[in-house]
Amino acid sequence: MTVAGVVPLDEREAQDKATTLQWVNSGAPLFRIARPATPDKHLCVYFALFDEARRSVLLVDHVKAGLWLFPGGHVDDGEDPRTTVLREAAEELQINGEFHPRFGEQPLFLTVTKTRGEHGHTDVSFWFVLAADQDMRIEADPLGHPGVGQLTDHHKRLAFTTGDGRSWSHGRRAGRWWSARRRDR
Repeated sequence: MTVAGVVPLDEREAQDKATTLQWVNSGAPLFRIARPATPDKHLCVYFALFDEARRSVLLVDHVKAGLWLFPGGHVDDGEDPRTTVLREAAEELQINGEFHPRFGEQPLFLTVTKTRGEHGHTDVSFWFVLAADQDMRIEADPLGHPGVGQLTDHHKRLAFTTGDGRSWSHGRRAGRWWSARRRDR
């Protein structure tokens, strides 16, 4: 897998791809070698756990970021990002991840993002899609992700499950989040 293989979906991603290729070719370190952010720019992966039949994706309550995000993590030194995605699915959600057949093993897109917080740094992130079923057993890491949630297209609502097993729905409309990257509308 290479950065060059990512097909940009928009101008922003084309710019992120170009700066990432320059960074990779510069010989700078690509992998985080010390926590929390050394070097201050490093490779990460994120993944959408996608239940196609129910048109929903899974979000996790990320403790350090204080946000509901897609699961993911840092690419270890020398690790292929595809391996990282499957490792992170096992570590963070206790599942055996499988790449979604519609999207395959290649990243769907690439982003370069400055993180928030005390130890802000730049994540160069590959985004993958893994196959899911809302009925599958998911056990989020309680230290990093005390809850999980589903963003659904059909209901245009956020449905969450907290670490203690309680469920609730967020009544605010969330459809714009889902439809922003959709190509079929």
